[in-house]
Amino acid sequence: MGIALVLAVISGAMFIGLCFLLVVGVIYFEFSNSEIPPGVADPMKLRIIHCVMIGVAVVGKILQNLFICNQLAFTRFIRDKLLARKLGEDPKLLIKDLTFEGIPVRVYQPRSPSAGGRKGVVFFHGGGWMFGSIDSYDVLCRYISRGTEAVVVSVGYRLAPEHRYPAAFDDCLNATIYFLKTANEYGVDPSSVIISGDSAGGNLTAAICQVLVDKTDLPKPLAQVLIYPAVQAIDFHLPSYIQNRAVPILYRERAVFYMINYIEGNLEMMEEVVEGDHVPVDLKLKFKKWLGPENIPDEFKVRGYKPRVMGSHAEDVYEAHKQVFEPRLSPLLAEDTVIRLLPKAYILTCEFDVLRDDGILYKKRLEDNGVPVTWFHLKDGFHGIISFFDNGKLSFESGKLAVDNIVNFIIDV
Repeated sequence: MGIALVLAVISGAMFIGLCFLLVVGVIYFEFSNSEIPPGVADPMKLRIIHCVMIGVAVVGKILQNLFICNQLAFTRFIRDKLLARKLGEDPKLLIKDLTFEGIPVRVYQPRSPSAGGRKGVVFFHGGGWMFGSIDSYDVLCRYISRGTEAVVVSVGYRLAPEHRYPAAFDDCLNATIYFLKTANEYGVDPSSVIISGDSAGGNLTAAICQVLVDKTDLPKPLAQVLIYPAVQAIDFHLPSYIQNRAVPILYRERAVFYMINYIEGNLEMMEEVVEGDHVPVDLKLKFKKWLGPENIPDEFKVRGYKPRVMGSHAEDVYEAHKQVFEPRLSPLLAEDTVIRLLPKAYILTCEFDVLRDDGILYKKRLEDNGVPVTWFHLKDGFHGIISFFDNGKLSFESGKLAVDNIVNFIIDV
């Protein structure tokens, strides 16, 4: 056996061994660090998805340490490939990649004739302001457009950490304003435009709808669709943040990590932010009327939740993260004068999601100010479930149920 062949065999064996160790390490990490409470939809599928996501992050870190490619770029690329499918042309839709004010968008227009102006749906994808893309939400946007006969505009806003707050907000706002002004060109009734998004996209949806209430020169949005939205970055000890802190695919610390990256905060202070040290006592008292656990129904407090005593704050932590008190980043903090002018809302929450109580608290604020709310709660749902409504063998029936519920709301609104 030649030396070259021996080296090749040894290299191959080492590669296989490293792959095996990686798989074992990822599975060990997943089972030792995550919690899958009883009642979660298809727990084994969820574990598989989470293992894949952890594995991608680990491989990305290895490649970065080897100076082959950036971990973030690698993770984005693989995530998009996992969620995106090359579907090509759609017999029921005319799909175009365009730019609105320099912002990439994908427009989905039904091919069927329409007697009058259609509804329009502006969609902002999720991904913690750091991940997600037009491509990774292509399947969902096609489904919504086909199911509702509405024109869907998916917005490819800039991502952190390359582009910090308010870059994503500005892109989504400018694309929305452009579409409201030009809706007729796409066969859309300007008074029938719905703003929507999931997770970070739900945050952007809520914030943009609040800004639009003051735009007297634009048609008002018909409705807002908030899919497990993040609407506050003040209290990370709400019942859902405690109960679901280690439930895939969004851990509590990961949610805080995304927020800090979005605003260019200090990641070395992440533990302090989790503990609420970024919030001065006077602001904690001010926001208690909206954020206090008493605003959350008792049925959501029975699963291992104990009220927490309010602590003090650290001035340096506050200074590094004070942008979170802006309603454009924490829409729950908007004044009543703004909230009461908002369009009717659809809010989707999931029981096993750290952001569950964000949605519940925002629902209460809207209802207290006379804004009609349609609330759909997935009792077996987890964060991100709608991204897997049509994902082959890793599809979730509850995700499909949620997406169909959203479609029906858009049809009926």
